[in-house]
Parts: sequence; C-alpha cells; structure tokens
Amino acid sequence: MPSFGNASVTLLAFIVCLSIIVFVHEFGHYYIGKISGIKAEVFSVGFGPVLISRVDKHGTVWQIAAFPFGGYVKFKGDKGAASDPDVDRLNAMDRNDLRDTMHGAPLWARAATVAAGPAFNFIFSALVFVGLFMYQGVTKVPLTIGTVYDFPYASDIRTGDKIVSVDGVPAPEGEDFEQFFNAIRASKSFPLVDYVVERDGSVMSVQGPSMDTARINQLVPRSAAIEAGLAVGDVITQVNGEDIFSFQDLKTRVEGSNGAALNLTVWRKGDVFTTKLVPKRVDEQADDGTFTAYWRIGIVGSLYSFEPMTETVPLGRSIWASLKATYAIMEGSVTGLYHVVSGAVSSCNISGPIGIAETSGQMARQGGEDLIWFIAVLSTAVGMVNLFPIPVLDGGHLVFYAYEAVFRRPPNTTVVNRLMTVGLAIIFSFMMFAIYNDIFCP
Repeated sequence: MPSFGNASVTLLAFIVCLSIIVFVHEFGHYYIGKISGIKAEVFSVGFGPVLISRVDKHGTVWQIAAFPFGGYVKFKGDKGAASDPDVDRLNAMDRNDLRDTMHGAPLWARAATVAAGPAFNFIFSALVFVGLFMYQGVTKVPLTIGTVYDFPYASDIRTGDKIVSVDGVPAPEGEDFEQFFNAIRASKSFPLVDYVVERDGSVMSVQGPSMDTARINQLVPRSAAIEAGLAVGDVITQVNGEDIFSFQDLKTRVEGSNGAALNLTVWRKGDVFTTKLVPKRVDEQADDGTFTAYWRIGIVGSLYSFEPMTETVPLGRSIWASLKATYAIMEGSVTGLYHVVSGAVSSCNISGPIGIAETSGQMARQGGEDLIWFIAVLSTAVGMVNLFPIPVLDGGHLVFYAYEAVFRRPPNTTVVNRLMTVGLAIIFSFMMFAIYNDIFCP
C-alpha cells in the first residue's frame, strides 16, 4: 500500500505539472495566433480519445484527452496535431480564408505565433517567481525568532526573541547575513550555544541549538537522502557512530566518504533511528567554469535553528529577482547541455520523463510551495528547450521563418520535410537516451 500510494502521488504530481506547463505553452500559441488573425480549430490538453470538450463562440474546440502527456493547437488548414498542411483543403480556399490559416498568414503572424509558446512559458515562470518571492518575504531586521524548530536538545529561545548575538557573533544590523553565518560556522560546534536576545524589552543570555545544526530543511529530488527515507525536520546526530553537531561536520564526513556507505543516526520528533545511505557523485561548477566532483547525500541544511520572522518584499524587488531566476534557468538549460555534450559533466545529469515524474512526486511530498517552484523551473526549461533550432521544435520553425525573411521565399518543401524527419529522429533519440539515464544512472 505505501508503494502504491507513492506511485499515485508521483503520477498525479507529474500529470499536474505537465498539464499546467503544456496548457501555458499551447495557450501562448493559441492567444497570439488569435490576435494575429489565425483561427484555432482545436485546443487540446492531452492526446488520444477525448474525455471532455466544449466549443467556444469562435468555433474553437477546447478538449481534455485521455493521455495527458502533451498537448497541441490545431489551426485552420492543419491536417493534424503536428501542424502539417492539409494541402487539398488549403488549395480549395480563397484568399480571405487562407489568411485565417497558419500556412497562409503573413510571416510576422506565423513567427509571432510560434515564438509565443516558449515566451508564455517564460512569462508564466516569472509571474510564479514574483508570487513566491512576495509570499516568502525576506528576513526581518532585526533578526527575530518566529517558530522554534524541534531539536533533540533543550532550548531556552522563544518566539519573538530579537537576536543580539549567537555564540559571541553579533547579529547583523542590515540584510547582509553572509558574514554572520560564516563567523558562526567558523566557531567550534556544540549542540547548544549561548544566545543573547532581547525579550520583552530586556536583554538576557539563554541557550539554544547551534545555528549550523545538521537539520534537514530541504531534500534534493532523486537523492540518496530520499532513498534512505529521510524527511524535512530530521536532525542527524551521528555519522558512523561519531557525534556531529553541525551541518559542516556532516558535510565533511560525506565529502570524505569517497562514495562509501554511511550509517546515520537520526532524531525525528522525539524518536531516534538509524539508516544507511550511499553518497552520490555530483559535478559542481566553480566560479572559473571548471567542474569538480563531490560526494553528496542530497540535503539542504537550515540557515537558522528557528524560522525567522519575515516581512513583505516590495513588488519591484520581487520582479527583479524573478527575472534573474528565470534567466538563470534559461542559461543553465543551455550551458548544462553544452557541458554534457563536451564531456565536462556526466551525461547522467540529463533526465527524461521518468526522472521528471519522480522529481514531481518528491517535490509534492515536501509541500505545495516546493511543487509550485518546480513547476516554474520546469516551465522555463521547457520553453528554453523548445527554442533549440531543431526541426519540429518551435526553434526549428523560427529558423525556417528566418530563411524566408532573408531570401523572400519559403524553404523548399521537400528539404523541409526531410529536415523534419531528421528533427524527429533527433528528438526520439534524445528521449530514448534520457529514459535510459532514468533507468540505469545511479
């Protein structure tokens, strides 16, 4: 039953993620096509037998099909979902009717309609990031304790305490916490450290957990930690029988394992258990562009021993942060593929539908906020991949349109058909390679 439940969550999360991204992408094609004068006859989320459909006042059929692993917009004059021209039907149309088709519309309208799919993916991601940044907020200054996390050690810190110093390190007066955290991590680790706090107008010394404690704040999808059954909120207290009191202690032992199995002692809501996991090799890029292999178990530690109080992020700041996040994903999609092709990193970094489905399920189990973030990331990545200049993808069509703009005539139909066949072969081969990675990569 637990296995069935996990599989159900994974499948449902994958369908939700994919359906949202497909709808956004295809709606971009549909909407820009509509305002460009190109009539859409069918808007479908999914393929195969139609489950639900309705016809709007413009004559477009909106439908949900049985196999929710993609979608399409069928424009007037298209033979099918692949947008190949229905030659006989097009030849029978007059000039006015042709203008309503994807194949008879002006070049600018066709190019805008094709480019709109990836563009809407990017816009959607940016809007989601804006919402998340505003919802999450920024750490309030002065640093103030919100929710105190559960730990296996007694603690005297309380909600509402304003931090004056931790383990002798003064709390920052502004929003730059980097120096503060670095100083704390450089000090010797103990399970409890001295806090100086302001409470109800009085300054006092109390004891609380180390700020750099080995508490799991987030799990990396498809990681050794998830495979070992670890969860957000777990506190790792021992590695191979040796006590650890900080995330840095844990990191040192994992990186020094050279991939050997580790026995972890874990505290979870008052219970203690042990689990065994094997770190996975991860290629990480340095500032100079080179890659170094590290051993990782796939957990992200907490910056604090508590949930800090936050305040709302201004809209302008959220928009700027969302644009940077979207651009970073776009850049990562391109450079990541380049590094795989060049051999700088392992080809196992490429995931296919199985890996994406597994990641969707794992993000859903960590919470709705993580799943929403993943959908935004995946939307940008899908938009970027669709712009690759491969025939059958949007980027390939845009290359054909660029040719038409330069030479004042469309490319040869026979050549285009052959290139489309090559493009399909490339996409199919890439997909098979990604599925192979999903199954056989560690």
